[in-house]
Amino acid sequence: MGPPRLRFDGWIAGLGTSSGTRIVLGRWERSPFGRFSDVMVERADGERLLLAPTPETAGFISSTYIFDAVRVAPVDVRVADGTWTVAAGPLDLCFTTGRRGPLGLLLCAVPGFLARRPAWSALTDLPAGVLLRGVRTRGSAGAGRREWYGARDLRPVSTVSAAWEGQDLGELAPVEPPVRFGFGSVPARPAVTRVTTTVELGPA
Repeated sequence: MGPPRLRFDGWIAGLGTSSGTRIVLGRWERSPFGRFSDVMVERADGERLLLAPTPETAGFISSTYIFDAVRVAPVDVRVADGTWTVAAGPLDLCFTTGRRGPLGLLLCAVPGFLARRPAWSALTDLPAGVLLRGVRTRGSAGAGRREWYGARDLRPVSTVSAAWEGQDLGELAPVEPPVRFGFGSVPARPAVTRVTTTVELGPA
């Protein structure tokens, strides 16, 4: 019997701003920690920060990915008619999504049971990297862990309004340079991806 595997079902939003700040939001509908959201931020100077709602989620995420600072703070995410509104400690964020493109329509055809299989994620790793620069669907994480991502939808981000401690972060921009939290980045073009993430725990 192999190491335990934990599964997270939800959405990952990745976007950049003209200030150089890049933001990765996770909104998890089902997880071992219940329903929660978290935010990873990389500032223009390269500082990487995690905003997570509980010590438990902060501890798990910061053991899996790499950050320069971790804050425990409420992360409130509300979605209505394609508009996402996020309040997370020093971050105020609002963005809208557009219509699916061809890749989004293709991903919607992936059955849930298939997206949950690590073997499927391993199979899609190479084509994902070709189609979406910087994206990986499998890799090694912190604490000896391994991860697999199975995507089931993709929508572009159309507009954004964001502020950090009251300072405007500027207009929507590509996620460039790629974020450096783990083994891969989100797509360079701002987008929201429906995803099943499987994390295999390392040695105790």
